[in-house]
Amino acid sequence: MIKLGVMGMSAGNGHPYSWSAIVNGEYDEKTMADCGYAGIPVYLAANRDTLGISGARVTHVWTQERGISEHIAAAAKIDNVVDHAEEMLGCVDAVLLARDDPENHVAMAKPFLDAGTPIFIDKPLACSRAGLDYFIEQNDLRKFFMSCSSMRYATESRAAKTEFASLGKIELATAVGKKDWIKYGVHMLEALFALLDDPQATAVQHVSRSHQDCAVIEFADGCLATVHLFYEICPTFQISLFGQNSWRLIEYKNWYAMFRDNLIEFIRSVQEGRSRLEFSKTVNIISTLLAAQESLENGGKKIALV
Repeated sequence: MIKLGVMGMSAGNGHPYSWSAIVNGEYDEKTMADCGYAGIPVYLAANRDTLGISGARVTHVWTQERGISEHIAAAAKIDNVVDHAEEMLGCVDAVLLARDDPENHVAMAKPFLDAGTPIFIDKPLACSRAGLDYFIEQNDLRKFFMSCSSMRYATESRAAKTEFASLGKIELATAVGKKDWIKYGVHMLEALFALLDDPQATAVQHVSRSHQDCAVIEFADGCLATVHLFYEICPTFQISLFGQNSWRLIEYKNWYAMFRDNLIEFIRSVQEGRSRLEFSKTVNIISTLLAAQESLENGGKKIALV
């Protein structure tokens, strides 16, 4: 049995609740209903028959407040609450850093990387070049970590890939999502890159303004993509692919399935002793994310990535 520790919480992110319940296969309905994220109890109830991941259990939880930790523990049936994250060292086999505040990822991951404890780091891995460089160094030292948006494992993308032959060569992709560029733009980039089999991004240009973000991405294979993140549009996450023969619109809605498949991939990675997600794919995505932000801050200057 792989024992997992969960680290949380960050504002607007209910992953410590949902991910723990998905792994453990059980939760307290009354407590989970009070988690502050209305969608979580709904999709947990709708997928009750597939809850639980064989061979793993969340056994420890830490957050910045004891009361929050105890509430997560009660909601997701976690046995141990710790007052300091480092107390999990030696007690768990791997850690889920279920916080999407990337400015804190280096400091929070470092004790576990130093100790050789496998760790999954929620998206985005980093929000600065210095942060990304740190994780590149850790990867070069063969430290075990994995980071991505769960949209990499979206069932909607897998279904669309069965139709790729009918599209012909893909010339253009457009991705549209809600909220901010750094925390939610990475969702769209992860889905887009994974859908296209992770082509190398060669240049990025931000052509709009913050909170109405529009970025143009050039890929080494000649495909162009535009990614749009708007704060005030209706909630949506979608990608359109335009090929020489046909086109396809993909709308992403099944959050439960992508969370579960992501967790399964990390647990399989721990079982196999290495990340099943190539780190170069993560670097490609985070470099693109940061380049678009750099372009915005420099008046729309095109940023070369290779």
